[in-house]
Amino acid sequence: MKFIEPQKFLKKFELLDFPQPEILQLQYPVFMCHGYGGIAGLVRPAPIHEPCMTLRSHGIHAFAPNIVPYATISTRAEQWAEKIEQLQEQYGYKKFNVVGHSMGGLDMRYAISKLNIADSVASLTTIATPHRGTSLAELVLTTPGLLREKLGEVFDWFGESIFPNAKSNAVAAVEQLTRDYVINEFNPAVPDHKEVSYFSFSAAVGRGTNHPLNPIYRYQNMHIYKQEGLNDSFVSVESSAWGKHLQTAPLSHMEQLDLQVSRERKKYVEHFWLDLVENLREKGL
Repeated sequence: MKFIEPQKFLKKFELLDFPQPEILQLQYPVFMCHGYGGIAGLVRPAPIHEPCMTLRSHGIHAFAPNIVPYATISTRAEQWAEKIEQLQEQYGYKKFNVVGHSMGGLDMRYAISKLNIADSVASLTTIATPHRGTSLAELVLTTPGLLREKLGEVFDWFGESIFPNAKSNAVAAVEQLTRDYVINEFNPAVPDHKEVSYFSFSAAVGRGTNHPLNPIYRYQNMHIYKQEGLNDSFVSVESSAWGKHLQTAPLSHMEQLDLQVSRERKKYVEHFWLDLVENLREKGL
């Protein structure tokens, strides 16, 4: 039997002076916008709830509200703008560092450009947002017409059941995520605001990488790879870049939300969100 010196054994129990998470001070609070879909709402208070709690554990004023999960960009953008106004009235905040995941990034680009909230936004950081659309949306729309209509009705019913404050339109929302719509209609009509800082993160797992992927997303990962290249199983790396592209994270679309994350990959999720905050801190935001 190998003898372990008492000093070495006790070393791992040595108390740190400050064992709590580091306080990360930002000039503005963080406002987090979720993407298309509401399934996460069945297992947690909000789709980005866990990352929001991670930021709060570091002393950051962070908020991750819910809005209608299945609706067009303009409808969702109006609701995000209302939430920002509510927080300003409640806490007296002047501006926010906005973080938009997936479709949430398009929502907030629209809100900043079209809904006169630019004065309330210091920065917009998008995560795996389809700034040039996604071929996955086009794949979904190849579903036969009648079946697509029925599926849309189911998603609308589900969306309005979990968030009854707004009308859902699942099919119209998917149509606005296609490459043709985003590139040829949305982007030309929604210019960036010169007073807002724009940052972006992309992500890649599965085909073409060494990073694992949940097998249930393998088909769509392969489909997007053939059409667009590296992707996180929902959005390609190329489509995700907007403003200053900061990094390509080794996380799937769900892992970015701290969903479906194995124990050994938890550290990658936390590092990702802290990297995002560190960029804002470095920029004085």
